[in-house]
Amino acid sequence: MGAQQVREGFAELYGAEPEGVWAAPGRVNLIGEHTDYNDGFVMPFALPHTALAAVSRRTDGVLRLHSADVEGGVVELRTEDLVPESDKGWTAYPAGVVWALREAGHAVTGADVHLAATVPAGAGLSSSAALEVVVALALNDLYELGLKGWQLARLCQRAENVYVGAPVGIMDQTASACCTDGHALFLDTRDLSQKQIPFDLAAEGMRLLVVDTQVKHEHSTGEYGKRRAGCEKGAALLGVDALRDIPYGELDAALERLGDEEEVRRLVRHVVTEDARVERVVALLESGDTRAIGPVLAEGHASLRDDFRVSCPELDLVVETAMATGALGARMTGGGFGGSAIVLAEATDVDTITKAVEEAFAAAGFTAPRVFEAVPSPGARRIA
Repeated sequence: MGAQQVREGFAELYGAEPEGVWAAPGRVNLIGEHTDYNDGFVMPFALPHTALAAVSRRTDGVLRLHSADVEGGVVELRTEDLVPESDKGWTAYPAGVVWALREAGHAVTGADVHLAATVPAGAGLSSSAALEVVVALALNDLYELGLKGWQLARLCQRAENVYVGAPVGIMDQTASACCTDGHALFLDTRDLSQKQIPFDLAAEGMRLLVVDTQVKHEHSTGEYGKRRAGCEKGAALLGVDALRDIPYGELDAALERLGDEEEVRRLVRHVVTEDARVERVVALLESGDTRAIGPVLAEGHASLRDDFRVSCPELDLVVETAMATGALGARMTGGGFGGSAIVLAEATDVDTITKAVEEAFAAAGFTAPRVFEAVPSPGARRIA
């Protein structure tokens, strides 16, 4: 679905043309998983798949929401009645953004919103963050709030943490708001400092595949929250503000200090080594040794599988099959418990690897995966 279709859908719903149409992408995280809520490093890039929003302002305190992707009509809310965790449906994401903007002192007096998306939901590709960011950017432009991309990301994270009730970090929203075409975003989640790293695999004869296992996941369920709480416990036991503050060279000593806290030890080991992996990937890309990032991706998957324990049989099968069929590297991406894996491969091997993964899923009795190429794409922007 494109800008014109969303514009037409808005006009049909609300009886007038929208003031504009905006797009915000989903993301793939190249490396740096479960580090963002530990003040660590991440390296996402934007997908060509986006959430689209046609939006107009209102002055009467009414918020009307509609999605082309969800059955049902227009949902009408009042801005003054928005209360955290009052809504467990899809409307919590755009409504939460309005709540967060108003709570921060921005005079958002209502809106008519029509949404559509091509980001696969529940696939670990940040469909919810794209939905939040596209609404935030539209309201930022229409109400002339003057907020930067990183500021919008912070507000969207607050909307998801407090209004929706999902303990997500800052990476997804920042990636959607701030990524640029042809680059991966090296992001320090502590201070939101950013560096755009050129990432043009096609020019070097490589491809990055996304394999959506079709196993759905929900970040607001308990397992994700348990991991975050365990990381916070580890930081407290080690006397640091966040696990980011444990130097890689001091990891063994830190683990020894944790004694018999085996679950916490595993979480700490993953976060500290994952931060180091992000820095290794940045250094390799900046030196032009792109193929050498493959083994680092595979290391990351092993850590997520064995230490953080957020993988699943489908994700493991993707990684094992791809690596056995000649992939340069592969790992799960996103929060885990389902969702997607990424596969770095020579362009000439893509068809062979894709076929092998599809056949492995069929043999295991799993739902057929969805496989597509991930190309670093622009971040959130106005398109009409």
